[in-house]
Amino acid sequence: MKFSLSGRFALALFASMLLGLGMTGCGGSTIAFLWVIGQQYNQVAAFKVDNFTGNLTSTPHQPFSTNGTAPVSIQVKSGGRYVYVLNQGTGGAQGTHATSGNVAVFSVGGDGTLTFQQSYVTQGYVSQWMAFDSTGSYLYVLDKYSPSGDGNGAITAYQVDSSSGRLYLVQNTQSVANGSAALTYFEVGSSTQAFTSPFMVKSTGSCLFVANATQIQPFTFSSGQLVTVTNGATQLSATNISSINGSSSLLSITDSGANSVALYTVGTSCALSAIAGGSYSLAQDGTVNPGWSIIDNSGKYLYVLNQTTSRTLTNITYSSITAFYINTSNGNQISELAGSPFPVGSNPKCMVEDPTSQWLYTADHDSGTVTGKAYNNTTGQLAVLSRGSTFSATGQAQCLAISGATN
Repeated sequence: MKFSLSGRFALALFASMLLGLGMTGCGGSTIAFLWVIGQQYNQVAAFKVDNFTGNLTSTPHQPFSTNGTAPVSIQVKSGGRYVYVLNQGTGGAQGTHATSGNVAVFSVGGDGTLTFQQSYVTQGYVSQWMAFDSTGSYLYVLDKYSPSGDGNGAITAYQVDSSSGRLYLVQNTQSVANGSAALTYFEVGSSTQAFTSPFMVKSTGSCLFVANATQIQPFTFSSGQLVTVTNGATQLSATNISSINGSSSLLSITDSGANSVALYTVGTSCALSAIAGGSYSLAQDGTVNPGWSIIDNSGKYLYVLNQTTSRTLTNITYSSITAFYINTSNGNQISELAGSPFPVGSNPKCMVEDPTSQWLYTADHDSGTVTGKAYNNTTGQLAVLSRGSTFSATGQAQCLAISGATN
């Protein structure tokens, strides 16, 4: 079929409009940027998220260096203008680092590209995790060992400059006594209550929670200052906590030792209370080593990442997501969704939901991939993406972060 001159001009104009909007006949506009840290090459893979399909497309000039060694955590500041990567460094004990850990700050370009700005050395040793407060004004970085040398952990607090993304160290004014200088960190644990080997920190509402293998240490915070709650650390029944996550009112905790997940309510002074019917043994699905969980943006669904799920009848073994419905009208009890668990890439470490609640993505460590899932926010069901669900990322993908816009 031939077009007239005017018809060809109109078709060309329409095609130009599609390109200008970042659209094609098989996809749509970019609704988000996604960044994945990898430990094999100390790099950040960067992607654009397609609005129509959830497909990931690499941004220009990626991957980017993490400007450090052994990245373990990545966060994006609210507004999407700055990305923060926590590099653990090398050396496994207090004071024995071959290279120091740091927080590397990147500015985000209009196409999702990252430009390194500056790095900051934390006050403790062997960095583990980091989290923003609910306003994005303060960043808290957890180190396994405190500078005090008592075996407890430590948190370095930074105030975040909203216009430049720079970090400014917050001194612990509570430590000032009899004219002594303020400490540059906040102790996790105390001389009377040890809190050894902390590995993850979660900020929710006005609370900051720190986890080790069997305990949760809650803090309240204001203007960057952390205050230990009066009841101290909460001893859980878990045998090996593998992650903490959640919302302002609920905390989800995975236990790789017991192959289980449990929900806790967050009460006054950040006190945690176990929910009757809010726990689930993943072993009944043939699943072991749960290592991450999220509660979706609606607060209705809980998703748990599992290292291994085995099907004895088919002799198939794979990594997976177990999906649950949270019955908020019946005390936040959880029940597994039909069709769960859903397969993902090998040994997933981290998971995010896109800002429009259409897609879920996992960082798969052993396969060095990102797995995408179409997410039904009415039923909680997950499905493969229409144009392929697996995307090549950096080697040994560790975690990922997503931002819906840059403003």
